[in-house]
Amino acid sequence: MKKVEIESFVKSFLIFFLSQLILSSGLFFMEYKRELKSLDELIFSEMRICSFDLECPKYTIDFAPLEREKLYKLHKTDARLSAFFTISGASQNALEIYLPRVKYEQELALLKSRVVVEYLFVVFILIILSVVFALYTLWPLRNALRLTEEFIKDILHDYNTPLATLRLNASMLKEEIGESKKLQRIENSVQNILNLQGNLRAYLHNHKSQKSSFALKHFIEERVALLQGSSKNREFFIDIEDVVLTTNQEAFARIIDNLLSNALKYAEGSVVIRIEYRATLLKIVDNAKGIKNPSRVFERFYKEQERGVGIGLHIVKKLSDSLGIKISLESEVGVGTTFFLELKALL
Repeated sequence: MKKVEIESFVKSFLIFFLSQLILSSGLFFMEYKRELKSLDELIFSEMRICSFDLECPKYTIDFAPLEREKLYKLHKTDARLSAFFTISGASQNALEIYLPRVKYEQELALLKSRVVVEYLFVVFILIILSVVFALYTLWPLRNALRLTEEFIKDILHDYNTPLATLRLNASMLKEEIGESKKLQRIENSVQNILNLQGNLRAYLHNHKSQKSSFALKHFIEERVALLQGSSKNREFFIDIEDVVLTTNQEAFARIIDNLLSNALKYAEGSVVIRIEYRATLLKIVDNAKGIKNPSRVFERFYKEQERGVGIGLHIVKKLSDSLGIKISLESEVGVGTTFFLELKALL
């Protein structure tokens, strides 16, 4: 299941299970109190019958000074449970029938064990019902997500024909009229759409099941080489330990490409990008213009420039979460930005 489906399942399960568990616990507590009262009433009834025929091997019979306020009641002490009854013709003594506290505790333990077994059985049933309830409530969400993904995939596929036509006609126009700022803007816009299309495709795929191992240094050098050809006044410095990562390479490439291309896209003048890796932490540092609100950069559709649609870094965050990468940043306007990627989960 996807992360959002797991979250929905867990929340539905907990809401149903905890609410029913609290209700059941209250009912079982009341039932235990009732059973405890019934046990005391049963003991007193047996003592009362014993006071008539004195045939009660379960209880001990004794005599005690007569105290009217104690008659015909069950009394509990740390040593025994006792009841006092009048003796015909006796005015000074009363008949005391008592049960040692140890024997009472034994009967109480049997009562508790029976209630606990019943309670655990009910909890087990509640777990099953909660799972069924959570799956039932999750079903519409899963269908909606599936339909949305299929719709997005269809749209992405349908983009190919008009984009291919745009690129072909732009190339033909370039051959006819030569270089042009307008044509360059068209090509840049087409490339932005292609990048967005690639990001969405990478996000929709199941990254966890498509893992491969690769050398981080060689991988970064390849991604930088692709950008250097079209980047003027841009310098790259790579200082990376020789380490091997195991993850979805395509999704990881999307993360790195977005971070590097953003530094180049929104920079003013020359830019130096430093890529470092030490102790499981990958840092991408630039001296570009910086970000005004670093805490909002991963929000969907948030952007500080007119260019773009504000979804690139949001997808970077989603891809990072799906791969188990902890991503954060520090930025200062006029100084630059540093992205931190914790790669411990990929080693």
